[in-house]
Amino acid sequence: MGAGTQTTIIGRIARMEGECFNKLPEGCVSTILSFTSPPEACKSSMVCPMFRAAAESDVVWERFLPADYLHILSRLVQPLMFSSRKELFLGFCSPNLIDGGKKSFKLDKWSGKKSYILSAKDLSIAWADDPLYWSWRSTPESRFSQVAELKTMSWVEINGKIRTQMLSPNTKYGVYLIMKISNRAFGLDLIPSEISVEVSNRTQVCNGTAYLSCRDSKKEMERLFYGNRIEMLKSRVIEGDGRVPCERGDGWMEIELGDFFNGDQGDEEVKMSLREVKGQHLKGGLIIEGIEVRPKCV
Repeated sequence: MGAGTQTTIIGRIARMEGECFNKLPEGCVSTILSFTSPPEACKSSMVCPMFRAAAESDVVWERFLPADYLHILSRLVQPLMFSSRKELFLGFCSPNLIDGGKKSFKLDKWSGKKSYILSAKDLSIAWADDPLYWSWRSTPESRFSQVAELKTMSWVEINGKIRTQMLSPNTKYGVYLIMKISNRAFGLDLIPSEISVEVSNRTQVCNGTAYLSCRDSKKEMERLFYGNRIEMLKSRVIEGDGRVPCERGDGWMEIELGDFFNGDQGDEEVKMSLREVKGQHLKGGLIIEGIEVRPKCV
């Protein structure tokens, strides 16, 4: 049911007058509101006392919660305190750590659709356990206990995966690498990294390229140093749009790795990756917090 239809339903009921309006059972109003959206249910509480009571009912907010909300509750690191389904919904609208702190989960407050952030610890990062190449450290800017920082290495490969059953059905999702670039970064953008998002059985594949840093002055110095070798290296990389990082509201940067549509049939695996393995030059200074999978159209 679209937002326009939802608003029309509430508007028609709100315009009912006198005895006809008062004869509507509260349960009937609650059922109608459960087919709208969280914002519309909140707006309807201003119509009259009956609507206010109906809009607060568990019948309405149970419908807005994901079908597996009890399972999600069992995975929380810190239990949520709630006395109604509406309070639980609002609690889910803030980021919550799950799975031993390796993931973050939240609901979109406008649509109730699910999103996840896979922490760096929940990703497969090539040679991440070797202290010669990567370091693990805590930082107050991160929602997770540790982030991964590339020290120096020629091979950068970051992979993540998630099951479509964990996500909201009939929803287009975007996949975003959450990262920062340290002041000592080097070699990250001599050639673009290859990025991809793939649904199992290759039913959906999204490939492209991305630049990890936007520091033009440093890029120019590296280009002067490496000379024509850069153009030769670029020829090894797949064609792509050369995406660049953009700022997030939480102080981090993000690069979109791709997108996919999650239908309502079956459970498939979504694989996501960023790779720069063809340049064969040393790179360092990339800080990884995780990968976010969130609705693109809400």
